[in-house]
Amino acid sequence: MSDRRFEPLGGSVVYDGSFISLSVERFRYPDGDEVERAIVRHPGAVGVVCHDGDQLYLVRQPREAVDDPDSLELPAGKLEEGEDVMETARRELAEEIGKAAERWQPMTSDYSSVGVMDEEVHVVLATGLSDAHAEAEENERIEVVRWPLSDLDGALAATKDAKTIIGLLLLRDRLAPGA
Repeated sequence: MSDRRFEPLGGSVVYDGSFISLSVERFRYPDGDEVERAIVRHPGAVGVVCHDGDQLYLVRQPREAVDDPDSLELPAGKLEEGEDVMETARRELAEEIGKAAERWQPMTSDYSSVGVMDEEVHVVLATGLSDAHAEAEENERIEVVRWPLSDLDGALAATKDAKTIIGLLLLRDRLAPGA
């Protein structure tokens, strides 16, 4: 759709943190109605689907927001200022699981929760893995999980994380016979 269905009227930032900000903004629709929305602003993130042909590499980490002490997820992280998607993917793969990749391929991007935030999550595929080293961020509690690539359905059943589900479903489609 090329016609804008609402007009931004402005707003104000009510919280500005190191990771997200929260603004309250107003919009006018063509019929004249005005609405106010609380919007979480986020710089975006990258999730990395990575495997060596036999093992899928995932991570477990605590996610306090959903009261999960060991959420199973793709290696992932937020876009840092000035970084592009692939730079973030390379950095996060090295920091979180100690790997580098020879081949990188974008898989998809999506908005994580369009009703309340502008976070766009990019999912990329990394193959041709080798060992790498990078300093993990302070206070990260990450366990590297090697999951049999032949059991993608088991990995899907073991996670509730959206970027991980999306990435693993796309991988399963790519690995399907005749794909």
